[in-house]
Amino acid sequence: MSNLQADPAVGPEGGPVELLDGATVALGGPRGMAVTRTLPNRRRRMVGAWCFLDAYGPDDLAGTPGMRVGPHPHIGLQTVSWLVQGEVLHRDSLGHLQEIRPGQLNLMTAGRGISHSEETPAVNSGVLQGVQLWVALPEPARTRPPAFTHHGDLPVLDFGDLLATVIMGELGGAVSPAATYSPLTGAEITAAAGADGVVPLRADFEYAVLTLDGAATIDGQELKPGPLLYLGEGRTSLRIEAGPATRVLLLGGEPFGEELVMWWNFVACTHEEVVEARASWESGSLFGEVHGYAGPPLPAPPMPISRLVPRGRIR
Repeated sequence: MSNLQADPAVGPEGGPVELLDGATVALGGPRGMAVTRTLPNRRRRMVGAWCFLDAYGPDDLAGTPGMRVGPHPHIGLQTVSWLVQGEVLHRDSLGHLQEIRPGQLNLMTAGRGISHSEETPAVNSGVLQGVQLWVALPEPARTRPPAFTHHGDLPVLDFGDLLATVIMGELGGAVSPAATYSPLTGAEITAAAGADGVVPLRADFEYAVLTLDGAATIDGQELKPGPLLYLGEGRTSLRIEAGPATRVLLLGGEPFGEELVMWWNFVACTHEEVVEARASWESGSLFGEVHGYAGPPLPAPPMPISRLVPRGRIR
């Protein structure tokens, strides 16, 4: 599903460091908007419960339809939508219609089944940049009822020269209002040109960092937009030095202990659960309908010839 070129090193606190290159993927089909997918990677599938990471933009939308992802299903996960620039319109089978803008969080908890669409609204700023993430749900939350929430007011922390918006979970004692089902961290950290600061971490979490804008030196290693830098476990702090003005995404969490099957838009425990979810989507049952999207739903791809095998966070 993706390409890994690992450059193992040792961080200042002794944890393994890997630079995970992403793969270019067309979002919503062969003619869709290009995104860079760094999770799941060839060997490392997860960081905490974070199991999927697409980064896109900045894209000039002039003369293009922008983002257009037709109705599609999910089970067993949460979708986390976070923008740096632009707007995205969310519709789902529970009847929600919500536009998201930079600094706001759209959080959809699929649970036992939901469908949604994502598109650039007709009235937009002409540019789009952001990330789409998934959080794997542990048992028994994997089969909970579906839900959607929008959070326009998130906690912001000041770590000297660094400003951190806590998107999901907890960082430095601040807790996001977004619902979580396993211990984790998701935060956007911004720094002015030349800034230098330290972010507190939890030693029982594993962490990774993605640069969204600019260039940052993370514990001595320069990180530009593109790859994901996996930082390992056992750290109590993270030093971030900005060259130009910089924006990074910090992901972390307690290492996820359950083995999962991840296929198409489904996170499940067994091959049979995926087969059942796919059949339900194709038959029009379970996932409901998304109303108002001007286009067809996405068809499910054919099942692979080989049986899907549950795997842990490291392949």
